[in-house]
Amino acid sequence: MKRSVFLRSLALAFGSAALVAACGGETPAPDDAAAGGETGSGEVLRVATEPAFPPFESQGPDGDLVGFDIDLMRAIGEEAGREIQFESLPFDGIIPALQAGTVDAAISGMTITEERAQTVDFSRPYIKAGLAIAVPADNTDITSIGDLENKKIAVQIGTTGASQAAEIPGTEISTFDSAPLALQELANGNVDAVINDAPVTLDAIESGNIEGLKVVGELLTEEFYGIALPKNSDTVAIVNDALTTLMENGTYAEIYQKWFGTEPPELPESAL
Repeated sequence: MKRSVFLRSLALAFGSAALVAACGGETPAPDDAAAGGETGSGEVLRVATEPAFPPFESQGPDGDLVGFDIDLMRAIGEEAGREIQFESLPFDGIIPALQAGTVDAAISGMTITEERAQTVDFSRPYIKAGLAIAVPADNTDITSIGDLENKKIAVQIGTTGASQAAEIPGTEISTFDSAPLALQELANGNVDAVINDAPVTLDAIESGNIEGLKVVGELLTEEFYGIALPKNSDTVAIVNDALTTLMENGTYAEIYQKWFGTEPPELPESAL
């Protein structure tokens, strides 16, 4: 990905180069380097992610997990003295896994919402986020959310984009397991638009992974991503302490620069 082009696209589309948003293929095995050990109360922290959400999490050419979220979670583990074991799950299976105790945390471009906070706890925000509309590059009829009434919309299941689409009158909604699959459905001409996280959509367009699309209009929402954890978990404080340290000692900024090519924006301590 040409990160400078990616950030310029964000600036042109939404008026802020510091704004970053987020939320197929084979499922990789748990990260071998972190295998073994105890669960979240011991040396290993089992962390769920859905690796089809670049530039936050995806599979590299060799099958290893890569992305901003992956680097950040590994840095949190190092700071907290925990070994990180990633476990790949469908996005809509992450919260059930946290509730069942089969994973100890999740980092997967997950927006902090009041509804989700009823079933899981969140870390402090680590990314400023927002939803955007993607349409075919030659489309001139859709320029805002009001133009989506009675249209066909593709979304990723279980996301805030899916919730936003459900509020638009008369829409026919197609749901997919990942954002790239929803965007490909649009590129194939089977739907009129996709509502998805802005940087993931722009990354797909700028990288050439999905051709013939563009982003239109303003951001539909302002959101923040957080690391999700089981309700009342002691690990919340451990993750927050480590994340705060990374933000204060410059490590977070280094990771942000690596993936987005700019300084990170200021973030609130809570999004609720």
